[in-house]
Amino acid sequence: MTATTTEPTEKTGARTAEAAELISEARERIDALDDRIIGLVQERMAVSAVIQKERIASGGRRVNLSREMEILATYRNALGRPGTALAMTLLELCRGKI
Repeated sequence: MTATTTEPTEKTGARTAEAAELISEARERIDALDDRIIGLVQERMAVSAVIQKERIASGGRRVNLSREMEILATYRNALGRPGTALAMTLLELCRGKI
């Protein structure tokens, strides 16, 4: 069954109803993954705030640059160059701009 300009195919850009259905299901999965990723980032931010608070309370600095370099390397090694940008964004969200 080939679809012409029905709503599911228009919304997905697919040319068949079967492809539109597959794309819609995959997009639902991506949306669920994005919700989980956002939740994990928010959790990471809260844990980072605890670390910063304790570090400052003990007389240390807010940021530990050697630890941040480890994190950057972890993301770069796992995801390539774009992983570094992702890690930088996470670090900025978790500790603010330095």
